[in-house]
Amino acid sequence: MQSPKILDNKNNGRVIDEIRKWLGKDTKLSIVSSYFTIYSFYALKKELSSIREARMILTDSSFAVSEKDMTEAKALRRNLIGGDTDEKEMLDSLTQSYIARECAKWVERKLSVRGFREDNPAALHILLAENGEDSSVVQGTVDMTSGGLGTVSSARTDANVAMYGEVYTRQFLSMFDQIWEDKSRVADIKKHILDTLQMLYEDQPPQFIYAITLYQIFKDYLDEIMDDRFTRTGFYHSVIWNKLYSFQKDGAKGIISKLEKYNGCILADSVGLGKTFTALAVIKYYELRNNRVLVLAPKRLRDNWTIYTQNDVRNVLVQDRFNYDVLNHTDLSRTSGMSGDIDLAGMNWGNYDLVVIDESHNFRNNVPTKGHITRYQRLMNDIIKAGVKTKVLMLSATPVNNRMNDIKNQIAFITEGNDRALQDRGINSIENVLRLAQTVFNQWNKTQDTDKSTDSFVSLMSARDPSYFRLLDILTIARSRKHISKYYDSTEIGTFPKRLAPINLYPGIDRKKQFPDIKNINTEIRGLTLAVYSPMAYLKLSKLTEYASRYDTKVNKGKSRFTQLDREQQLIGLIRVGMLKRMESSIHSFADTVRRIIDKIDQALDMMQKQKGAFDPSIHIGDFDEDDSALETLAWGSSVKVLFQDIDALRWIPDLQEDRKKLARILSLAEQVTPERDEKLEALTNIIREKTIHPINRGNKKIIIFTAFADTANYLYDNLLPLSQSLGLHQAVIVGSGKNRTSIKLLGKSVGRTDMSTLLTLFSPISKEASSTMPDVSDRIDLLIATDCISEGQNLQDCDYLINYDIHWNPVRIIQRFGRIDRIGSRNKAIQLVNFWPMENLEEYISLEKRVRGRMVLLDVSATGEENVIEENSGEEMHDLEYRRTQLEQLKHQVLDLEDISGSISITDLTFNDFRMDLAGFMKEDGKALETAPRGLHAVIGVTSDTGIAPGAIFLLKDERDKSKEKGMNPFTPHILLYVTDDGKVQWDVPNSKKALDLMKRLCHSAVKPDEEALKKWNLETKEGRVMDHYASLLKQAYAQASGFKEEEGMASLFSRGGLRISGGSRESAGFALEAFLILEAV
Repeated sequence: MQSPKILDNKNNGRVIDEIRKWLGKDTKLSIVSSYFTIYSFYALKKELSSIREARMILTDSSFAVSEKDMTEAKALRRNLIGGDTDEKEMLDSLTQSYIARECAKWVERKLSVRGFREDNPAALHILLAENGEDSSVVQGTVDMTSGGLGTVSSARTDANVAMYGEVYTRQFLSMFDQIWEDKSRVADIKKHILDTLQMLYEDQPPQFIYAITLYQIFKDYLDEIMDDRFTRTGFYHSVIWNKLYSFQKDGAKGIISKLEKYNGCILADSVGLGKTFTALAVIKYYELRNNRVLVLAPKRLRDNWTIYTQNDVRNVLVQDRFNYDVLNHTDLSRTSGMSGDIDLAGMNWGNYDLVVIDESHNFRNNVPTKGHITRYQRLMNDIIKAGVKTKVLMLSATPVNNRMNDIKNQIAFITEGNDRALQDRGINSIENVLRLAQTVFNQWNKTQDTDKSTDSFVSLMSARDPSYFRLLDILTIARSRKHISKYYDSTEIGTFPKRLAPINLYPGIDRKKQFPDIKNINTEIRGLTLAVYSPMAYLKLSKLTEYASRYDTKVNKGKSRFTQLDREQQLIGLIRVGMLKRMESSIHSFADTVRRIIDKIDQALDMMQKQKGAFDPSIHIGDFDEDDSALETLAWGSSVKVLFQDIDALRWIPDLQEDRKKLARILSLAEQVTPERDEKLEALTNIIREKTIHPINRGNKKIIIFTAFADTANYLYDNLLPLSQSLGLHQAVIVGSGKNRTSIKLLGKSVGRTDMSTLLTLFSPISKEASSTMPDVSDRIDLLIATDCISEGQNLQDCDYLINYDIHWNPVRIIQRFGRIDRIGSRNKAIQLVNFWPMENLEEYISLEKRVRGRMVLLDVSATGEENVIEENSGEEMHDLEYRRTQLEQLKHQVLDLEDISGSISITDLTFNDFRMDLAGFMKEDGKALETAPRGLHAVIGVTSDTGIAPGAIFLLKDERDKSKEKGMNPFTPHILLYVTDDGKVQWDVPNSKKALDLMKRLCHSAVKPDEEALKKWNLETKEGRVMDHYASLLKQAYAQASGFKEEEGMASLFSRGGLRISGGSRESAGFALEAFLILEAV
């Protein structure tokens, strides 16, 4: 009889070498092991396939647990059957599915298996082969794993004894049988084993691999995205919730999650995606929790919000009983008076649980102002910081344009100015992150590439530090129309209408050509001193210091000074630009403007004349309070007062008189251009007539005409009325602060008003649900003339034709205007944009703008980059004329999305919220499957050449190393997602791995069944997953990219397809684990 032998799987022999000698066709095998892996089977496949039978007891209890009691920890232990940490090399060979299938066949035919009901770490571990008198047993630490058999290098410390002959095996066999028959201790787990093996080898739907990927990347956020809280409040039964599209519902839930976790969120969905209704759903959620809600909106958008709080027939959400307060942005500058029904004097500003800020980019500047509290400061100190803890939701299609400071001041509302508020999310300093982002933006902006896209900025930023994107992901939700079209079911949400190529018109001013052309008028405008707006420039020298101490402002923490003279020069530049823009809008508007300036000059001259001879040297500007009534006659100016006696009349009066003379001459010429001579008006009437007679969508005669100026809007209304009547159209004009008008006779009807809400309902009756809100008004408005008071927050998709009668210098505003009709779910197949341009040669016009603009001061007062310290929005439209020219040229040829505008930054699609919402949906369907899914699963999906998607594989890796030194460079830390094409090229590096996830979503989100066509081709190529060298080599490239190693040799042979490979680990893969992968098969 052979003597016992020590087996330690290192220097004293391996278990597998001994076992192989014992296994024959008559062998009966009995095993007690902690775990069982497919790779231990595969190492002994030939021998195990020949034995008579096998029995196995697993001491780990995970297989004996019922599915309902299965925890993620136990699932991880059960899933070790697909490979443990010692078997990484085998896992990386990617033959798991083939080996699992082979193993399942063996288990079905040969193996009986039971498992301990409770963990028993002290249980006997044996591997016993019954061969009659030649029976043998290994007893000790042996396991049915590669490490336990000794087939791989392992950190295990094994101590086993091999014993030979029945004298030894009889006793061990008796002990085994005793456990085997004890039903109280062990349970039959063969079905669980086979089910787990089936999970490893069966063809997976691509959607499931996408879901696993999301679960692994975002499972730490599950507490944010699971929607138990919504169900408890009755939120899903509200009217507003059931009016939302699915993408809006996902957005609303994402916003609420961020508000709960971070106390704030910026909703930055692109134009036309219904941010107002999404925000209303969020408001409803908090009102159901008895929270007090305040909405802050620009005055022109106030009615968009107040309508839903009123018991009004036009309120389609009346059953939701909204009860939030609405204030204008400008109300933050007031301490008394009424705003709607709210008495500002007695208002408890600090008692709001949620503040919703519409058009939050209006607060992107925190400009220091001497002598009074700014709106920004009022909002921060009296509402957000004071009183109860306040959550902040901000709405803006453009929270970031070309300055990272734009978003810094908005984020400060969420963090209450705490720069380290997001430290626990790996952002140690918000200011530092944005400073670096500004540096990268400046670098990107200086490149010669004319196609400056958000994508190119993302690549540049990712190479430096993607913390900026993590910051956006934490605090923003931003989706583009491309994103919605790509990832949401069009049968549920509808489609966007087709954008026809823009129609560009270049009419002149005067049909008789007697009014000077724009170049000559520009020369006249440049020749004006506009002294009436700049009294500080005419101060007596002895008074300069006195006024500087009163009105100059220290900025940049006292390092710089911004003077009132600087402000006046900025103002004069804006007025010159404004005059040019009004002439571009309409000759009527231009004449009105010139007339108003003349009146202002006359007033200044008259007051100066009355004060002459009554000057008192003992009076000083410092003797008066700003609101002193005496200043009304003694001084010139509105907010900034200059005593007439302190002005050098010998310089000021001649300049005033000269300006008046020039302006009177210009006005005389302008007044001669009557509507009958107005060439631009004639072009407008022609295009209205053409569209009405030949509509682009059957039966649709609706047209919106946008203008920047109320006086142009009213001029058009008056002069288009005869045309409308002749064409059988009703028309209306909406001017915001002025009086709205319509040709429909509303008196005697249920709605007898011409407010904005009424007129818009009659103009777009389907989108505004007029049949239910105004059933007894049958007339409809077809021609709507409006200022930019309706350019945001309105769904007017009944209309299919939009005319820009004047071009707004900010291309964003043009896109926002078009967004009123360019909306998802539109009933129109096509929509048309018409642009009236001031000159055909845009570059020539830009040069005119540059000259007329004059000196407009910009002062660097911020550590993150430039910030215009003039009052909000002043000069912003003309900040970079060349940059605007490029954008406007683009808009001549096609209607763009905000995120496609060259030279600006859009944050849409830079965040992960939609992925988290997808995960929430998958968890709701079958979260247990995701929690218990084994590592290494894959799916195959077909890609065609016409999609531009190259075949290859997308690998989800987990970095199990210490990442402390690399923190912040990977958006999915500790996971890495890499797309490697069949030629071995990694498509996107680690910082850009979101693009790989975007691709997975695009391919897999709706792929709920295995792709049979792609699988058939792939199975032929890989012999049903047995020949996986090609994909293993792609995985090796992914590891190299992830670890930073670059292979320079052997590329020619690296991607050849060959036989089955079970080994071959590399230093690149050390510290990484493969979680799942998606194969992109060419079909």
